[in-house]
Amino acid sequence: MRLLLTILFILPFLLFAQGTDHQLAEHYYSEGEFDKALTYYQKLYEQNDNKFYFDRYVTCLEQTGDLKEVEKLLKKAASGSSEPQEYAIRLGQFYEDHNEPGKADKIYNDLIDDLRPSSRDVVALYNAFKAQGKNDLAFRTLENGRKLLKNTYPLNFQYADYYGAIGETEKMIQEYLDLLDYHASYKTHLQRILANQIDFTAENSKEYELLKNALIERTQKHPSELVYAEMLTWLFIQRQNFSAALVQVKALDKRTESNGYMIYDFGQVCVENKDYTTARKAFKAVIDLGESSNYYVRAQNALLNVSFLEVTTLRNFSKSDLEEVVSSYKSVINKFGVSPRTFPLVMELAHIEAFYADQGDSALNRMNKLIDLNGLTDIQRAEAKMQLADIHVLHGDVWEASLLYMQIDKAFKYEPIGHEAKFKNARIFYYDGEFDFAQSQLDVLKQSTSKLIANDAMKLSLLITENYGLDSNYIAMHWFSQGDLLIEQHRYEEAFKMFDSIFDTYPYHSLGDEILLKKSYAMQLQGRWNEAVSYLEELLKYYNDDILADDALFQLGDIYENHLMDKEKALEYYRRILFDYKGSLYTDEVRKRFQKLRGEKSLRNDEG
Repeated sequence: MRLLLTILFILPFLLFAQGTDHQLAEHYYSEGEFDKALTYYQKLYEQNDNKFYFDRYVTCLEQTGDLKEVEKLLKKAASGSSEPQEYAIRLGQFYEDHNEPGKADKIYNDLIDDLRPSSRDVVALYNAFKAQGKNDLAFRTLENGRKLLKNTYPLNFQYADYYGAIGETEKMIQEYLDLLDYHASYKTHLQRILANQIDFTAENSKEYELLKNALIERTQKHPSELVYAEMLTWLFIQRQNFSAALVQVKALDKRTESNGYMIYDFGQVCVENKDYTTARKAFKAVIDLGESSNYYVRAQNALLNVSFLEVTTLRNFSKSDLEEVVSSYKSVINKFGVSPRTFPLVMELAHIEAFYADQGDSALNRMNKLIDLNGLTDIQRAEAKMQLADIHVLHGDVWEASLLYMQIDKAFKYEPIGHEAKFKNARIFYYDGEFDFAQSQLDVLKQSTSKLIANDAMKLSLLITENYGLDSNYIAMHWFSQGDLLIEQHRYEEAFKMFDSIFDTYPYHSLGDEILLKKSYAMQLQGRWNEAVSYLEELLKYYNDDILADDALFQLGDIYENHLMDKEKALEYYRRILFDYKGSLYTDEVRKRFQKLRGEKSLRNDEG
C-alpha cells in the first residue's frame, strides 16, 4: 500500500518532467539549436522509443555531425523494430546521402531478394519504397512479389497505383480490369476507384477513352463474361451518355434473361438524370417485350410518367403534344381501369388536364370520381382531395378548396401531408387579405418536420411581416396577394396589371423585389425561360442586398442548368450563393449541384 502511494505521489512529477523535457526539446529544435535539443530528445527517446522522438533524435545527430550514432540507431531499428523494412530503407538512404551507394544497393537488393511469399510483406515493402519516392525499387518489389505469390494474391491494385503514379494510364487501367478476371466481385470496388481517378465530365478525357476502348475490347473478346458489359454500361452512365448505355443494357437484359427488369431499372436512372428521351426508349423497349414481362404494366406507367414530367417541368410542348399525351393516358387507363393500381396515372392525367390542357371540367369530374373510389388508402384519398382543392383554386373556388384543405389538415395533423394542407389553407386567407389569420397558421408551420413546408411557411410569413402594417402597406399588400392568386390561376396578364398598379401607386414600395420574383415565376410556369431570367437579373440589379437575392440566384442557376442548358452560367450563379451568401438556405443543395456540374468530389478547397 505504501509503495502504491509512493508511486502515485511521484508519477505526476515524472510526467511533468517529461512534459518539460518535450517543451524544451521542441523549443531548441525550432530555433535550430540542435546540440541543445539533442540532449532532451535522447532522453525522451530512451524513455519512449516512438517514431516521432526517433526522427527528431536522428535529425539532431545528423545536424551535429554524429553520423556513426545515426548509422548505429538505424541498424538497430532495421533489425529490431516492428517496421524493419522502413528503417532498412532509411539506412540505405543514409548511405546514399553519404556517398556509399554500394552499401545502399546491397540493402535494397537484399530486401527485394529476401522477400517471402507473403502478400503482407510484399505490399509493406512496396509501400515503404514508394513512401521514400523510390519508384523503380517499388516496381522491382512488385515484379518479384508477383513471381513469388503466383495466383494466390493479385497485386493489381499496387501495379495500378504504380502505373498511375508515373503517368502510364493505359497500363493502370489494364491492371484494374485484370482484377475482374481474378474475381468479378471486385466490380463495385473498382468502380469507386475509377470514379475517383478519372474525370468523366471532361470533354476530351484521354483516360475515359482508354477505359472505354479497353472495356469494349474485353466485352468483344469475352462475350460470356457479363462483368465487362456491366462495367461498360456503368461507364456510359458516368459519362451521361445514356443512349449508348441503353444499347448495352438491352443486350445484358437479353443475355441474362431478365425479361425487362434491367431495361426498366435503367429507364428510371435516365428519369433521375432528366434524360427523358432515352428513358422513353427504355420503357418502350420493355413494353415491346410483351405482356408476358413482369414489368409490362410498370413500363406503361413509367412511360406516361415521362410525358408528365416533360409537360410539368420542361414546359416545352404544343397543343398537339398535349392532346397526344392526354390521349395516351386515357388509353392506358381505359385498358386497365380506374383502380388503386392506376391511381397515380389518374392523378397525373387530371393534373395535366387542369393545369396545362385547359380541360378543367374534365379534371374536376375525374377527381371527384377518384375520391369516391373504393379501395384507396387514407393517404391516397387525402392526396386526391389535395389535388381537387388545387384545381378549385385554379378555377377561383378558393373557399371550396379551403374546406378540403381543412379536412386533410384535421385528418393528418401530424403528418407532412397535413402540414402541406395547412400551408395551402393559410395561403387562401393570405389571398383574401386575411393576413393576421394567415400569419397565425404560418407561425405553427415554421416548426414543421417537413423542411420544405417550414421554409415555404417562413418565406410567406416574412413577406407578410415586412410589407403589412400601415394603411398604405395594407392596400399594396392586398393587391400583391390578389396578383399572386391570379398567377396561381394562370391569369398572367391580369396579375401583371395588378403588380404594375402597385409600382404606379407606390413607386418605392418594399414589394419591388417580390413583384419581380413573381413575374419571373409566371414566366417559368409558361416555359418562357429567357423572360424569366430577365426579371431575376433585374431583381439582382436593384435588390442585390435584399433577402430574395439568393432566391433569384438559385432560380437563375436552376434555369440555366435544366432548361437553357448552359452549364457555365449555372455554375456562375451557384458559385455566387456559395461565396457571397454563405448563410443561404440553398447552400447544401447548391453545393451538391455545383460539385455535380464540375465533376468534383469536394468543394472544401475551393471555398478555402
